[in-house]
Amino acid sequence: MIKYHSVFKFILFVLCIPLSTAAQERFLYQDTTRSPEERTKDLLSRMSVEEKVGQLLCPLGWGMYTKDGKKVNCSDDYKEQINSRYTGMFWATFRADPWTKKTLETGLSPRQAAEAANALQKYAMENTRWGIPVFLAEEAPHGHMAIGTTVFPTSIGQAATFNPDLIEEMGRVIAKEIRLQGAHIGYGPVLDLARDSRWSRVEETYGEDPVLSATIGAAMVKGMGAGNLSEPHHVISTLKHFVAYGATEGGQNGNPSVVGLRDLHENFLLPFRAAVDAGALSVMTAYNSMDGVPCTMNAGMLTDVLRHRWGFKGFTISDLYSIEGIKDSHRIVQTVAEAAQCALTAGVNVDLGGDAYATLITIVKEGKIPEKTLDEAVAYVLRLKFCMGLFEHPYVDPKKAGKEVRSAAHVAVARKVAQQSVVLLENKNDLLPLRKNCKIAVIGPNANNQYNMLGDYTAPQEDGNVVTVLEGILAQVDNKSQVNYVKGCAIRDTTNTHIDEAVRVVRAADVAVVVVGGSSARDFKTNYKETGAAVASKDHISDMECGEGYDRATLDLLGKQLELLQAVKSTGTPMVVVYIQGRPLNMNWA
Repeated sequence: MIKYHSVFKFILFVLCIPLSTAAQERFLYQDTTRSPEERTKDLLSRMSVEEKVGQLLCPLGWGMYTKDGKKVNCSDDYKEQINSRYTGMFWATFRADPWTKKTLETGLSPRQAAEAANALQKYAMENTRWGIPVFLAEEAPHGHMAIGTTVFPTSIGQAATFNPDLIEEMGRVIAKEIRLQGAHIGYGPVLDLARDSRWSRVEETYGEDPVLSATIGAAMVKGMGAGNLSEPHHVISTLKHFVAYGATEGGQNGNPSVVGLRDLHENFLLPFRAAVDAGALSVMTAYNSMDGVPCTMNAGMLTDVLRHRWGFKGFTISDLYSIEGIKDSHRIVQTVAEAAQCALTAGVNVDLGGDAYATLITIVKEGKIPEKTLDEAVAYVLRLKFCMGLFEHPYVDPKKAGKEVRSAAHVAVARKVAQQSVVLLENKNDLLPLRKNCKIAVIGPNANNQYNMLGDYTAPQEDGNVVTVLEGILAQVDNKSQVNYVKGCAIRDTTNTHIDEAVRVVRAADVAVVVVGGSSARDFKTNYKETGAAVASKDHISDMECGEGYDRATLDLLGKQLELLQAVKSTGTPMVVVYIQGRPLNMNWA
């Protein structure tokens, strides 16, 4: 009796193991000899409406893992997303910055990121009916925005290289680091034309010229993979922001854009067309409206131009919460469900961050949208998962990620881009290069601040990753005692001023190097909107005067910076002025 009882318990245990349907039976979509299109069609035919809608959801990702010491795993929130919403995509899982509240201590190293990605994939594939892997999308305009990755100059600096071959090489590095950590989609390049320098996001663009933006943007896409997803280190490039986002009224982020048809097609669409032709497989909508139509429900752009005229084969995605914005910001409709209906029928496939597309389940079942329309959107996503081989190869090697992300070779590429991004405006009396044995006064709010040099969309950096202007000069001179540093003033805070001390140091020097400009460095005291844009505050005056949310009313130097320059000039000591900035600033006095 005891033996039979033990066997009976064992049989019960085996029968209770949860097995996905896919694990019990082989289907056409699991046949690797079939085309991605055939596999997609077969899988779609088996999915419920709820499962299909889940593939169009892309919630915030940084809460999807837990970290206990060096061990990482799925969070309960992630399991809930998979179990009840069948979520198919996550955004910014590895992102670290003051908005996400992920630091060097609470965030993930490259090896841990790879381990987290493996855990997320394993749970999704083993706990869903059809074993569908998830897409992980990451911010990557000037390097993967994650801890321990290689940081490159922002896009405006990349454009200043005028070197598409170098930017293509940079794209390869970024794509490789993303894939090594287990992610698949890189948000970038940003192809907005910066037509108003007061706009907060100029630094994310390649400038105002459509030909330069098209050339550099296409090079970035080619480097990141050019649509060839079968290669292990290629990613899906997401182009931002479609369209005319950098020409808003008053230079204010998200304001309406009024663009004529000729200007639209000859200029604003040109970089996007070039990037699509180069192989980009994802396009993000913009927050603004264009001629009164919100970009997130503009069928003329998303369907007629992008798909019918250009033959785009990838998926489109809203900007963060921009589907809800059809109701809340643009006030076109009265409910979020109506906003979701407008977006999907216009050609938006994936909902970034929001819950608007969760309403599609009811909308489709009530017949307000044909299920065929839903299927078309889902097919764009599933097809790329098959093209990338994720159903067969969902996992990555954490050891390899720990070793190859931010390698010496990758840092060398970043240094090369940085060197070529520097622009020498004038060199009166051949003052440069400086002699190594001269006395140098290094002055200014940007002379010795790591984060002011890096731009927005940058993760926290370990000590030693960034060389400031002061540190670079100290490394080159023969006698370090010949170099003296005084900050002089802050970027914006007029109460933090030591101009008199700066003047004293300059008078004793042979030359003064004064580093001024701006900053888009985020800090943990600044407040942020739900979309991640920074909010200016009178209670905390950071250096931040550029980057998402910091539109300007003037292009003059802020704070006491001009007074600092004038005071240093009054000493008669030869002066080198260095601007570190994310948007064009008034340099006329200098």
